[in-house]
Amino acid sequence: MDVQKQLAELEEVARTLKVRVSYDAMSGPTQGGGGLCKVRGEYRIIVDKRLKPSERVRVLADALRGFDTEGIFVSPQVRELLS
Repeated sequence: MDVQKQLAELEEVARTLKVRVSYDAMSGPTQGGGGLCKVRGEYRIIVDKRLKPSERVRVLADALRGFDTEGIFVSPQVRELLS
């Protein structure tokens, strides 16, 4: 599966879990290029928009790893990224 499809699937998983994903330019030293946070009681993943698609996949997968995705269809390739 190509990286763009993995990215799209991870974004869909986040939407299904009601986790907002945003791509913003991050200033200063950003270790990892983004991650999961909670804003006003809602989960949000902020990703540095300057990252390459493969790096975006890593940030999203790392952030979503702690969520229960058993009830959501996830392709085997993306499921492996979440394990």
